[in-house]
Amino acid sequence: MKKFSFLKRMGRCLLVLAVLFALVGADAAPLAETAEAVTQSDIDALKDNADDLADQKSEIKSQLASLRDEKANILAKRVLLDQQIAVTEKEIANTEDQIAGYEALLAQTALELEENQKEEEERYELFCKRTRVMEENGTASYWAVLFNAEDFSDLLSRLADIQEVMDYDQGVLDSLREIRAEIEAKQAYQQQLKDDAEASKAALVAQKEDLDAQREEANALVVQLESNVAEYSEQLAQVEEEEEAIQKEIVEKTNQLAAEMGWNATAGGYIWPVTTSRRITSPYGPRNTGIPGASTNHKGVDIGGVGYTTNVLATKAGIVITSAYSSSYGNYVVVSHGKGNTTLYAHMSSRSVSEGDTVAQGDVLGVTGSTGVSSGPHLHYEITENGSRVNPLNYLPGYVQAW
Repeated sequence: MKKFSFLKRMGRCLLVLAVLFALVGADAAPLAETAEAVTQSDIDALKDNADDLADQKSEIKSQLASLRDEKANILAKRVLLDQQIAVTEKEIANTEDQIAGYEALLAQTALELEENQKEEEERYELFCKRTRVMEENGTASYWAVLFNAEDFSDLLSRLADIQEVMDYDQGVLDSLREIRAEIEAKQAYQQQLKDDAEASKAALVAQKEDLDAQREEANALVVQLESNVAEYSEQLAQVEEEEEAIQKEIVEKTNQLAAEMGWNATAGGYIWPVTTSRRITSPYGPRNTGIPGASTNHKGVDIGGVGYTTNVLATKAGIVITSAYSSSYGNYVVVSHGKGNTTLYAHMSSRSVSEGDTVAQGDVLGVTGSTGVSSGPHLHYEITENGSRVNPLNYLPGYVQAW
């Protein structure tokens, strides 16, 4: 019987609610603003940035398409492919930030919805209490009050008496409309966020597939270059010339910096530039290219087994004298440790320091990769002492020979 009585009261409550809506008008209140302004603006800014990146990628594709003679432009093509890869990596980071933003907004919106729904329940319960009071007093509706008037004068008197009550109920109804409109708007916004998040996740999968394909194409290009020494001798000579010019500049810069600071280098004291691998895939000095009679003079060592996500560490404290991109070294960083003493880190996918930065031993300089004349992810590492490059293996204990 209690359950039936409750349902009966709720039914009357709903009936009175319908009558009151008819009396006071059922125009919906304006939708409340639902988006968190700052966070939503951040996502919008990311979308604008994504559009800019798409334009950059389109421009690079056009430049790549213009390089019809691949043999004559293999280095130029590699540079463009590195640029394309860098843009794609930025697109991936942008999309990941968007997804994180959507998830944060979804969590926030869920909390707001929970609060709004609780508030709606409280306001609705308040209205039902009001209805039950009217029922207990024998005035289940305004109509009952008005229709029980004995004459027109009594009707006018009753109207005056209930006006104040109507104003109160009008406020309750308006608040119910507002909170319901806010809930519906947030539910729609929540669904839009879910749809956008799913679209971004799908885009992220496609972008990562593009990145893999672009890296494979770029690495294959260098394999082609290094496997045909005679055919590409002119461009390989260009690479050697660029590296020698860079080395000359490095010596000049570090000596000038040392003179300005009165800074003398101390030999040794290096740590490994990565912590995830000890595999040396190519040693210092002459190395065979795989082509009969052909060899090159390797001025550093290559550390393999690092992939595209390993942090590159400063092996000794110093000052960054170069943080740049070249067609040979790709993304590379040079740190000065005093007069005639430098370390060089090359083929990185990204750099996290700038020229002039002071770094402590173990500070992150960038992330390993395969930019420049590189056929796969690794770190090319050089040490210069007294102005001349020396064998880094003398300072890399526990290395694993993998050449």
